Parts: sequence; structure tokens; C-alpha cells
Amino acid sequence: MAHEHGHGKMELPDYKQWKIEGTPSETVKKKLAAQGLRDPWGQDEAWRYMGGFANSGSFIGWGFAAFVGAVGTEYYLQSLNKDKKHH
Repeated sequence: MAHEHGHGKMELPDYKQWKIEGTPSETVKKKLAAQGLRDPWGQDEAWRYMGGFANSGSFIGWGFAAFVGAVGTEYYLQSLNKDKKHH
């Protein structure tokens, strides 16, 4: 009785596609090599600087703008409630 219920094996991207050349991880790798050290996980961080993840600056900008808007709206609504309580 095989009861998979639609749960199949998840396909993960091949780790070999991530290259550290041209990323901040390359600088770290060179500095460690100069000291006779190496970072076995350095390549695992390369995905942060490739593909759609590399353009996260606009995402952060929109997130910050949404945060400022939400705080401003809340402040405004609270000021309206304070005016009603005092009258």
C-alpha cells in the first residue's frame, strides 16, 4: 500500500550551477586562501548573488516603503482617535 497523497520527491537545483566567481564570496575565498584556509560552504552562498535573488535591492526598497506607509497610516489613525476622545 503506497499512500503518497500527492507528496512526491522535491526536485532541488544542482549545486554545481552556483559559481562564486564575481561575487563577494570570491573575495572571502581569496583572503582565506592567503592564510592557508578554505571555506567549504562558500559556494553554498553564491545563489544569493545570482538570478532573481541578485536584484533584491528593489524588493528591500518596496518593503521599506510599505513599512513607512503602514506606520504613517497607523500614526494618522491614532491621532484621529485621540481627537475624538478629548472632545
